[in-house]
Amino acid sequence: MPKQSAIEKPAVLLATSGDMRLSANQICWPAQEALEKALGAALSGLGYSLKRAHPYKAAEGHGFISSQREGLEIFRTIDPDAPLIIAEAVWQYSHHVLPGLTTHRGPILTLANWSGQWPGLVGMLNLNGSLTKTGVRYSTLWSEDFTDTFFLRKLGDWLKIGRIRHDTSHARALAKFEIPADIELLGKKMARELVNRKTIIGVFDEGCMGMYNAIIPDQALHTCGVFKERLSQSALYHETLQVPEEEARAVREWLDHKGMTFHTGKNDATDLTEKQILLQCRMYVAALRLADDFGCEAIGIQYQQGLKDLLPASDLVEGMLNNSDRPPVRSRDGKRILHKGKPLVHFNEVDECAGLDGIITRRVHEALGQPVEST
Repeated sequence: MPKQSAIEKPAVLLATSGDMRLSANQICWPAQEALEKALGAALSGLGYSLKRAHPYKAAEGHGFISSQREGLEIFRTIDPDAPLIIAEAVWQYSHHVLPGLTTHRGPILTLANWSGQWPGLVGMLNLNGSLTKTGVRYSTLWSEDFTDTFFLRKLGDWLKIGRIRHDTSHARALAKFEIPADIELLGKKMARELVNRKTIIGVFDEGCMGMYNAIIPDQALHTCGVFKERLSQSALYHETLQVPEEEARAVREWLDHKGMTFHTGKNDATDLTEKQILLQCRMYVAALRLADDFGCEAIGIQYQQGLKDLLPASDLVEGMLNNSDRPPVRSRDGKRILHKGKPLVHFNEVDECAGLDGIITRRVHEALGQPVEST
């Protein structure tokens, strides 16, 4: 008699969203590959197999979904009722997979590693926020090496019943806490002031890196007394180039005087160069002046998918803006120091949730006589 083949284990589909930048996907692929191998072993131990819903792309050197268009094409081939895992070992752009997930009927599990190498957990949480905002039901899970008891037990639950329940007893309603009367009165006073007087946040191109979760609907933001000034990164680029070099050098000299050390080289592709530092100093001046033009209490610079092709990373700019002790910048007419002695709140990657939080946090700390710096 012919030898019978082993019974095939039921398959669980896997999809993985990556960066939009080819170089990032190639560099990060080994970490993703290791995650998938460990996840496959965990599933095998529970009686299942892991099947990729899209192939490794040999010509590109990675197996990530790297655009929204590619994601749509892949999801057209996925059984909408199949159990589906979105596994992330890297930072990812949520809009690559979000459209397909909005109509997926089968159980969805978002999963990430716990590693400081690449921000897979952050990428997963970003996707979770987008799914929650969209109203898509999903479960979520994470592990350092995918062999711990907690992970395997929860993964087993998802395989059996299609959902995972986590212990949330540590989170309690604010109403159950007794807030000191003076603090409560101060909070209510500040809330009324924000709603009545209102304020503006400057948004330099909305929706950074597919972060649908980072866009607050206008009508929701308006109830807080906060309104968006929609600005363009092209305007920031133009304004940056208008800043005279002597102003940029004055910013650099201020930093040197404060004791900041820059480790520079000569290769723009691999080193931090003097030219890049001065461009960031010019962008810092430009950002403050544009914020002043539009009366913004806070601004968010996307940087990705736009400025990344034109200017060095805006990290130095963002760090300086969020600090009280920073290089002085004068208004266009030279008569005022802009936001003298105070931060101009910057919300990283145009995350409007962080922007709203930044405004409130700065105001609260200022009212309490506490340091107002943030990141």
